[in-house]
Formats: sequence, C-alpha cells, structure tokens
Amino acid sequence: MTAPTAQQRKACWGARDTYWQCLDETGNDYSKCKILQNSFESLCPHQWVKYFEKRRDYLKYKEQLETGEFQPSDTTEKS
Repeated sequence: MTAPTAQQRKACWGARDTYWQCLDETGNDYSKCKILQNSFESLCPHQWVKYFEKRRDYLKYKEQLETGEFQPSDTTEKS
C-alpha cells in the first residue's frame, strides 16, 4: 500500500466525519447511513477504517463513562 496523498487523506477524513455525524444524528441507525458508510469505506484504506471504527467505539465508551451513562452488561457484573 502506498501512502495516501493529502487530497486522498482529506477525502477520507471528510467521509468519516460525515458518516459519524449521520450516526450521531440517527442514534447509530446504521441502515440510514449505509450510503455514507460505503463512501467512507471506499475512500479510506481498510486499515484506517478498522482504526476509525475502534476509535469511535472508544470515544463513545469514554463519553458514557464521563457522563455516568455507562451500564455494564449482566455478564460483566457477575464476573
């Protein structure tokens, strides 16, 4: 894989931001953001998509912890 150009990086990050905004506005309804997800995945290298997805999950988890909204699952509480 060659390094993406500045223009390719900008397009990738823009697609990511638009996709994430859609998810935020729809309450993570992936079906309503499918077109944006496809755009995001086609404009970004696969490794970046995996990283960004993990990053979003982490940021949402961190936000829930900070606001006290995090609820551990039943299996987590029993262990």
